[in-house]
Amino acid sequence: MNTFLELLGMDGKGHSPENPVPEFVASCTGGPLTELNPELEKKIADLNKSLRYEVHEEPVIFVGADTSGLATGAGKVLDALHAEIAAQGINAKVIKTGGYGYGAIEPTVDVKLPGKERIIYSEITPKDIPALLKTTITEKAIYEKKVYASHGEETPGVEKIWDKPYFKNQMRVVLKNCGIINPDSIDEYIAAGGFKGLDKALRLMTPEEVVAEVKEAGLRGRGGGGFPTGIKWELALKEKADQKYLVCNADEGDPGAFMDRSILEGDPFQLVEGMIIAAYAIGASFGYIYCRAEYPLAIRRLENTIKLCKQYGLLGENILGSGFNFSLKIKKGAGAFVCGEETALLASIEGKRGMPRPRPPYPSVSGLWGKPTCINNVETLANVATVISQGSEWFSSLGTKSSKGTKVFALSGKITNSGLVEVPMGVTLREVVFDIGGGIPDGKKFKAVQIGGPSGGCLPDQVLDTEVDYESLKSVGAMMGSGGFVVMDEDTCMVDVAKFFLTFIQNESCGKCVPCREGTKRMLEIIERISKSYKSTENKLDQLQRFKGIIHLKRLAEVIKDTSLCGLGQSAPNPVLSGLRYFKEEYDEHIFDRRCSAGVCKELLTFSINTDACSGCGLCARKCSVDAIIGDKKQPHHIIESKCIKCGMCVETCRFDAILVS
Repeated sequence: MNTFLELLGMDGKGHSPENPVPEFVASCTGGPLTELNPELEKKIADLNKSLRYEVHEEPVIFVGADTSGLATGAGKVLDALHAEIAAQGINAKVIKTGGYGYGAIEPTVDVKLPGKERIIYSEITPKDIPALLKTTITEKAIYEKKVYASHGEETPGVEKIWDKPYFKNQMRVVLKNCGIINPDSIDEYIAAGGFKGLDKALRLMTPEEVVAEVKEAGLRGRGGGGFPTGIKWELALKEKADQKYLVCNADEGDPGAFMDRSILEGDPFQLVEGMIIAAYAIGASFGYIYCRAEYPLAIRRLENTIKLCKQYGLLGENILGSGFNFSLKIKKGAGAFVCGEETALLASIEGKRGMPRPRPPYPSVSGLWGKPTCINNVETLANVATVISQGSEWFSSLGTKSSKGTKVFALSGKITNSGLVEVPMGVTLREVVFDIGGGIPDGKKFKAVQIGGPSGGCLPDQVLDTEVDYESLKSVGAMMGSGGFVVMDEDTCMVDVAKFFLTFIQNESCGKCVPCREGTKRMLEIIERISKSYKSTENKLDQLQRFKGIIHLKRLAEVIKDTSLCGLGQSAPNPVLSGLRYFKEEYDEHIFDRRCSAGVCKELLTFSINTDACSGCGLCARKCSVDAIIGDKKQPHHIIESKCIKCGMCVETCRFDAILVS
């Protein structure tokens, strides 16, 4: 199949004598045409249909091959597909795509026959491939054993994917191409409407007009604080300098977060298009994508994207004949959480240790190597092309008064449907948890949702009707953050949750400022002290430290919040503050009753033996590593509490359920 460059007779840099460069993207995406003859226009339209697989002569098989899909076996499925296609003598095209974001149905294999709808088959294994190919391609029937959904409405007995509960309440703007197109094909991206925004910006708008459009749209930073993107761009645009930089923050380090990774692996061209538009708007001629090295597939796809954009004249000098120059480079991060903070990220790019610096001056005034620099995260920049192509009025019609557009969340934890979801701003937390997420599995009760990463807050059931927007979440003690959304059930201990996130923050603190370095360490010590058992070894000083620590915990958290150097330190106490606000009874239980009702803090548990149920088999005593269980053969045994280390081995070993835990 010819590419757009071959069809237009271009030289690999977007140039051709017959077709002026500014018309290139417009001609490919259905935009205004001024100098193309009708015959070439028809060829372009036909090629678009072919690349969207609306018209094709051979079966097409799509495999979700992002990191999530590969982790569930998509690589082996691909190998089995190629082998079986050869064995059965089938003439079919196999395409690797990103993922739909729904982990429960992976690996996915979509089959599209000529003239038919695209059908999604879920949880495919290599053993399914022979029957799948035979049924769908040879017999032209539905492989009912694994059929999940259809992309169309004309397949009897197969539900449309967007009618499925998990997808029904989503609105996909950033994720619209993920799982649909080949992320390594620039032609497929163009056929799906890609680069319309760039074409419009470069041909029809000045940088000032682009900035005004983004401001009018109400796009806010999706990386944490929600600072208005247009205002940030405006500050950088107004600065006069011989060199300006644009930086994409793809250093996704929050536990449980994988939004950026999925975008980079499923639709990298959308990010790069947004970056080119942003660079044009602020006057930057060079850009960096700062991506963590733990994302090798994302980096490989970004490298391919940059290479293809250069070939098509969309990166480099004189982009689309506009006179605008912009080059792009990938910088691999070493996995330091603090480098998600923008000034620490800039230091890392410069080859220094990633440590935040005081502000002002802000990066838009003095950033990378002292030059004006604009920093946006992946999701923010992935929205830009849509804002420009669809217009600010359309984008601002989505969401709430102060928070426009959609937000991508990584839904995980004790939830029935985990995965990646994109919802319009303004939906409630309850809708995300129960309508999209399907609620809590195994009949358990909902306890809390931790939103905003390790610096976010834990919210209980009574605030689940809070709308998802920046101000509403802040009012209940949480933050939007990058998009982590961890659901917890009744078996979760909120003191243990606070300990987990404080441990993470303490390990990842750069150590530059005292409040974060020392304050979070003291907070962690206080939390650890109330979740440990001293019992017979606890003296009056230990008791005093335990009670005194919890008395000062909230005040210490507030001091850290007010005095830390960067946003990471300032938000570090949030899990503790939200815990004290909504789950104070659990803290009191740990402090005064010395027990953990969730059964998580093992040192506070008491292990005993129900003598009526004990058969005296002695198996638990033989398994106990500290000889804390005593008793004669065929007689009820007993646990010596002072020797018990709470390992729980006796519970796992006992065949008569005679071990009591309280």
